[in-house]
Amino acid sequence: MSATKGTILITGANGGLGSAIAKQASSEPKFNGYHSLFAVRDATRAPALRSVLSNATHPYDLISLDLTDLDNVRQVAEAINARVAAGEIPSIQALILNAGFQDFGKQIWTEDGFDVTFSANYLGHWLLTLLLLKSINKDSGRIVVVGSQSHDPYDKRNDGTGAFADEKDKTFVNDQASFEAIAKGTWSSAQEDPSWRGGFRRYGASKLFLIMMIHELQRRMNLDPVLSNVCILGVDPGTMTTGLQRHASWMIRVLLFQIIYPIIAFFMPNGPVRTTDKSASRVLHAAFESSPELGESPKGLYFLDQVLFETSAESRDAHKRDIVWKETVKYTHLDQSETILSNWQ
Repeated sequence: MSATKGTILITGANGGLGSAIAKQASSEPKFNGYHSLFAVRDATRAPALRSVLSNATHPYDLISLDLTDLDNVRQVAEAINARVAAGEIPSIQALILNAGFQDFGKQIWTEDGFDVTFSANYLGHWLLTLLLLKSINKDSGRIVVVGSQSHDPYDKRNDGTGAFADEKDKTFVNDQASFEAIAKGTWSSAQEDPSWRGGFRRYGASKLFLIMMIHELQRRMNLDPVLSNVCILGVDPGTMTTGLQRHASWMIRVLLFQIIYPIIAFFMPNGPVRTTDKSASRVLHAAFESSPELGESPKGLYFLDQVLFETSAESRDAHKRDIVWKETVKYTHLDQSETILSNWQ
């Protein structure tokens, strides 16, 4: 069957959850007829992804994408838009924002002066999405954000980390200045807290902004004459063993995530730890399926284990979302010519 159904684009496809999604999207019969674009930092390497693609039966391309480099995000989006416009690949049916970075206390910055966790998880994804709206299927396209419990300091699953024990860490953003502090890495910095908990808070803030984007972009698309049928939703993949822990200490990276958690997942398949294959199937379910939980048009929804899950109170704060959106437009230097979203400012 020729690739006529649509394009599936997945960021962070090398390793962990991304490779598990790529494996299913490239080989399962129900995705026959789709063309996949697997975005990784360096397409000439990507060993984990290439390993799972050895059994691929559907057409795909590997593309290099550095989400911390906004110029590169623009170049990649422009190339994809050009291919769709030329009919070389079909319109985007599913845009899956999966790529993630957690520094575990080893804080670093981009050349533009942004905290890498903020830039890799949120800023690059926001810009990529706004640019690729030109190429999304306007009748039924879906954008899926891979969320995290870390976006909500009041989520009981975070209690064991101690990362949000201090009252001042329970709120991420109040105004432009507090958003800038997170963007530039001066909030909960490694200088202030060199432990992995500081990195976890920075990761949580970046995920909060992604989840704010679910609510805010959906609101704006609903009012758009061209994009009102496009859905954006989120999936909390739960606790998994992925490459996200590569900067962690041996105790966390090896003992906890490579020994203890896999044992829990094996003996408790419906327990607190999930395999990447299980979480991948749930992400793809959100991207493609219609069901009682999803409905025909799952707009602005968020799921944990295929059950509707309420995002944090802060993510639902319209005033804070407006601040984050407008500041993000400034940080990315988005121009009217770059996006088809009418209410982009």
